Amino acid sequence: MHDHFSAVMNKPLKKTVIPKTSEPDNLEKILEVISSDIKSLESQILRDVKTDIPLLNNVAEHILSSGGKRLRPALVLLGAVLFGSVDERVMQAAQVIEYLHTATLLHDDVVDGAETRRAKQAVCRVWGNEASVLSGDYLLAMAFHRLTKLRNLEVLELMSETTTKMARGELLQLTRSFETANEEEYLEIIINKTACLFATAIKTGAILAGASSESADQLYDYGMALGISFQIVDDALDYADENKTGKPVGGDLQERKITLPLSHLLENANVADRLRLDSILCMKEIEKTQIDEVIDLMERYGSITYALEFATKHSNVAKHSIENFPASKLRKTLLDIADFIVSRQL
Repeated sequence: MHDHFSAVMNKPLKKTVIPKTSEPDNLEKILEVISSDIKSLESQILRDVKTDIPLLNNVAEHILSSGGKRLRPALVLLGAVLFGSVDERVMQAAQVIEYLHTATLLHDDVVDGAETRRAKQAVCRVWGNEASVLSGDYLLAMAFHRLTKLRNLEVLELMSETTTKMARGELLQLTRSFETANEEEYLEIIINKTACLFATAIKTGAILAGASSESADQLYDYGMALGISFQIVDDALDYADENKTGKPVGGDLQERKITLPLSHLLENANVADRLRLDSILCMKEIEKTQIDEVIDLMERYGSITYALEFATKHSNVAKHSIENFPASKLRKTLLDIADFIVSRQL
């Protein structure tokens, strides 16, 4: 992690007022500055994954056209436009980022035993675990095949390091216990599992467009803080309205994922409530009744509010990371994305 990012991140958490106004428009409007490039990218993502294997085509079509925001590849494009323009190499890098992300979703759903993904049936539920894992493997292999064609060692090393971190994050999450969970461990997981791909995406675009090392590193810090904020909000929304995430409410609890809202609750609950929480987490199956019970406890202890405040802090870190960039429409776009991330609670 870069020194600048670490210094800002280590400042004490201040009480933050969660905004109650409407979203800073929607993401599509925020990304209007690169709308034509995103349209081209969208068609390329779906076209270039076509193979002579019908099963793989069906799986890829199902998950790649299931309504994802394409935020990660959009960050590649923005990183490039800040310092130049979007050329074929930048488009290839944006596709690589989306294929890497999609591959992890396919694998995650198998590990988690997920029923849904983006409000549709998960691939593993439609075609089985084997098809989901092997399709994810194919997308990973294809991503790195395309990556080598860029002939850019710095980008290749960055992507290789990132995929290693992502696997590490998944393993850390898999072995995490509610008995010893703490915030530091949670942050390590989401930095590795989610945030590093955001950081790598925008830095890759900048590198390919010829940005200086200092500017590319500042964008990496921006992407890292943005990714942390994004994941924390996702984790908080898991205990809120299922329409916001496309997943059932309390899915993380059922999978025993100790995300920030639950970690905060475990740390702050009184003896009686902590014993009840422990008994729920030790149940063979956690049902809706127990999920509702845990959500009530989170509301009583302010755990979801705490998580959203934590997310807002990191959204502000992201904005602070690019404060030295000259004022422009593109810089405003990056600031608006940071605000949009935390507005998804509404």
